[in-house]
Amino acid sequence: MDRIRLFSIIFTVLFLLASATPRLNAETKEKPGSQKTVYFGVITLYHPLVMYRNYQPFMDYLTKHTPYHFELKISQDYKNIITYLRDGSVQVAMLAGLTYLEAKKAAGVIPLMATLREDKRPLCQGIFITRADNKKINTIADIRGKRFAFASERSTSGNLAPLYHLYAREGIRLTDLGYYKNLRYHDSVAREVLRGNFDAGVVLDSVAMKYKDMGIKFIGQTDPLPRFLIVARKGTDHEVMRSLKKALLELNYDNPANKVIMDSWDVNIRYGFAEVADSDYEPIRNMISYLAKEGVKLGVRK
Repeated sequence: MDRIRLFSIIFTVLFLLASATPRLNAETKEKPGSQKTVYFGVITLYHPLVMYRNYQPFMDYLTKHTPYHFELKISQDYKNIITYLRDGSVQVAMLAGLTYLEAKKAAGVIPLMATLREDKRPLCQGIFITRADNKKINTIADIRGKRFAFASERSTSGNLAPLYHLYAREGIRLTDLGYYKNLRYHDSVAREVLRGNFDAGVVLDSVAMKYKDMGIKFIGQTDPLPRFLIVARKGTDHEVMRSLKKALLELNYDNPANKVIMDSWDVNIRYGFAEVADSDYEPIRNMISYLAKEGVKLGVRK
């Protein structure tokens, strides 16, 4: 059996094990021993194996510091996480602005906390990128007539905000691009630009920084956006929500003991958490409305 086929089989088995959780109807499941299990979903920013590596230590922390056993449920794409919240496969999830608004309408989710970036602000941005050796593209204006890669249709920083920026700030419409496509993951956008399959693209700021020293250059950015947030499905036990907020809001990245733990987590949750309100995501609603008037179909519900 060749090495590529063997890896494919191993990945499939691991992914199925990580994904195969029962429908729970918004109730925690009793875990043999003592703790009840709470299923936690995360939008797929990267390949599922990378997601597992970056978020399993976070689940371990929550299990250790709450009365519950937290189990990671990895979705295949952004759309699946909405389904999981709606049918009760997960009780808690980390979403971005666009998926939050859709999940709120589809499943009545409750916002609990926003994640912080390194400067301790609950913000993120989309970064427009191209290859470092591309001499023809140096600003966003230069992408006219070029092949362009967006992240998932449901990505806030990799699709919604960049589209808004192109239309409202740059005067560039989709018809002005030579070719464009939505890819599944932010990592996929960066890799495809590096491979030369696209002339330029746009990714989440943390992903852009990851690839900065690999041959990528930045050509522009969106305005700051409301950051990722952790939500609970409507009907989730109030004690689960209380315990979760207590375990996370008391963390301080500047505390050396906390930093040791948090440095093993994904960069998008590493720097801590803050209180959040639905009104914080009004700018996302405004972007959706603006693009709708411009005739841009996002494929999601506001």
